[in-house]
Amino acid sequence: MRFKIKLEVLSQVMGRKIPINYQYELSAAIYRILSKANLEYATWLHDNGFFVDKKRFKLFTFSQLIVPCYGIDKERQRLVIDSDMVEWHIGFLPEKSTQQFVQGVFSDQTFQIADRISGVSFAIREVQVMPPLVYAPVMEFQTLSPICVSQRNEQGKTDYLSPDAPNYADGLLTGLLARYKALYGHDFDGDASIDFQLIGKAKPVLVKIKAGTPAQTFVKGYKCRFKLALAEELMRIAYEGGLGEKCSMGFGMIK
Repeated sequence: MRFKIKLEVLSQVMGRKIPINYQYELSAAIYRILSKANLEYATWLHDNGFFVDKKRFKLFTFSQLIVPCYGIDKERQRLVIDSDMVEWHIGFLPEKSTQQFVQGVFSDQTFQIADRISGVSFAIREVQVMPPLVYAPVMEFQTLSPICVSQRNEQGKTDYLSPDAPNYADGLLTGLLARYKALYGHDFDGDASIDFQLIGKAKPVLVKIKAGTPAQTFVKGYKCRFKLALAEELMRIAYEGGLGEKCSMGFGMIK
């Protein structure tokens, strides 16, 4: 289930500048909002089967902030938000009670995206449920946040794959099958084939995670347009929960 969230920029509280690499902070904001409803959150997790092999899975994804008017401060690595309202999309895989839970927990909340240099305070003004996916065997999408697919090389280090890499589609399928099992508690037993066709050129995006801290790391994803052929159950997982890896860190949301 997908939601469109309208955010008001409370510029009088902190200002209008956030770090260019804000995805980790945005993910943390989601957890802070969810944690304010501990009992309801635990019940929702239990009802929607987020546990597989005693592991908890984070079955959501979110877009980058959609800012109508902005500037870039390259020297200080800041995104300057000149708009008073910002749009944000978030998707959750489970269906049971999700609309009531998310609208109840997210409505009228405030949160901040900030580091030691600057930040912005946002107020959630509207949480709108988006229409479900109208499925077709082959569909065309574009990214709302970069898609990340990785593999280990012979030296044991991580290589991030471009959408034109020969094993890229296999990486996408592996992630979808894992999320299917996490959601339903069993392996997918349908047609597990995938056909991914890149449209035009993909744009690489290097994202700092935990920027400016000793735990700082880099993750590479790609923005692109593409055609995708998948079984309906897996296509819906891609649409609601994201494609590729690190979806709960703000990668892999598509429209």
